Amino acid sequence: MEPIWIALLVLAAVVLAVVTGAALLAPRRRGAPPLPRSADHVPGVGDDASEPRDTPLRTVESVPLPDADGSGGTAVLERPEPAATRLQRLRARLAGSQSVFGRALLAVLSRDHLDDADWEDVEDTLISADLGVEASRSLVERLRTRVRVEGAQTPVAVQALLREELLDLVGRDTDRSLSLVGGDGSPAVVMVVGVNGTGKTTTTGKLARLLVAEDSDVLLGAADTFRAAASEQLQTWGDRVGVPVVRGPEGSDPGSVAFEAVAAGVEQEVDVVIVDTAGRLHTKSGLMDELGKIKRVVEKQAPVTEVLLVLDATTGQNGLTQARVFAEAVDVTGIVLTKLDGTAKGGIVAAVQSDLGVPVKLIGLGEGPDDLAPFDPVEFVDALLG
Repeated sequence: MEPIWIALLVLAAVVLAVVTGAALLAPRRRGAPPLPRSADHVPGVGDDASEPRDTPLRTVESVPLPDADGSGGTAVLERPEPAATRLQRLRARLAGSQSVFGRALLAVLSRDHLDDADWEDVEDTLISADLGVEASRSLVERLRTRVRVEGAQTPVAVQALLREELLDLVGRDTDRSLSLVGGDGSPAVVMVVGVNGTGKTTTTGKLARLLVAEDSDVLLGAADTFRAAASEQLQTWGDRVGVPVVRGPEGSDPGSVAFEAVAAGVEQEVDVVIVDTAGRLHTKSGLMDELGKIKRVVEKQAPVTEVLLVLDATTGQNGLTQARVFAEAVDVTGIVLTKLDGTAKGGIVAAVQSDLGVPVKLIGLGEGPDDLAPFDPVEFVDALLG
């Protein structure tokens, strides 16, 4: 074969190779049919899923929840501690937290002869416990008079008189029961209010647990729509004891959420609806007015039977200012004192009751889920005195 033909054959082979490679490497045009797949490809998502996309989805109720050990099956609900058990368990904790105050007070009253300076020490100790200046002076005067008139000669006798005076001051016979009976077949409605950071949402969840332990049918309303994750936090509390929670979108109108929660409570015939509200500074008149609006909206469905003001016991006398403003806005019916285990300033119990004329009904004594208990004045004073 002549060299020119050999050169032409080589050139043709090169051109054919270039054209074939370009066709293989060129990107597929949009809208072109897909390249064929192998017969053993694994189904993926969308149209390649093992079930068509139009298959009806399962409801949440039909999906088995994990057990506590994560093995699958139906979730096991927690059984909260009853009130009586809580009081027994919390007695020692309360006594330990108040022991500094008790030791200081009893150290003075254990002296054989009490002079003016000693009585001033008693008064100072009471004031330091946030009892308040006027209340402390009044208590000391009454105690001095009784010691003189009744002839108390021993430290034990003086301490017994002090215990009686403190019980009278705290209110041994005060009605501290929660109003949990609705009218005309409607559920009782409890509103939980307070400033930021006092533990309102946590208190709401703990109160639900307490009522569940007493066999009440409870529903929660997450009307704190402004704090991030507030409704999720309340949902977690409800899930643990099987209590439904009515929620709204973040930033939605809290009055609307509260209204829907009570409406759901009426429809489901529950015993108690607890409405958690957003924390607000007592100095913000607009927010305080909003709180009153929430209550008025709720009462279109059912009367509000209880308004619980949550106060942080560590704030002391500052809590009294907060309490006054909230009482004016929503007619507070009961006080919940939180973080009482972290302070020796237990006198705030008597101070807030005297100032507002509203009883302390519940106390929080720790971070545990069942660390909320009804307030017992006898237990409290005995713990206060160590």
